[in-house]
Amino acid sequence: MRDVIVLGMRNKLAGKYTGKSESSRYYATNAEARRKKNAYNKRYHATEDRKEYRAELNAANRKMGRKGDGKDASHTRAGAIVLEQAARNRARNGSGGRRLL
Repeated sequence: MRDVIVLGMRNKLAGKYTGKSESSRYYATNAEARRKKNAYNKRYHATEDRKEYRAELNAANRKMGRKGDGKDASHTRAGAIVLEQAARNRARNGSGGRRLL
C-alpha cells in the first residue's frame, strides 16, 4: 500500500518553517548570516581540541562496537565516556543547554 501515489494530495506544510527552531528559521532566511555561521563552524571544528574530541568518541564507539544500535559514546561531566541514547545525547544542548549527566 505504500507504493500507491494519491493524485491530488499535496503536502500543505511543504516549504513552511513549521517545526524548526527560531535560530533555524533565521539562518534559513538570512543567507549572509548562514554563510558567516558556516565559516565560523568550519574554523571551530578544525581546531585540534575538536579533532581530539571526535577521535576519542570515534575510538570509543569502535571499541564498543556501536554501529547502528542507536547509542552514542557520550562524555559525562566527570570526563568519563558512557553509552547514551543518541537522541538524548545530541539534544542536550538544544533545549536551554540542560545537562542530564
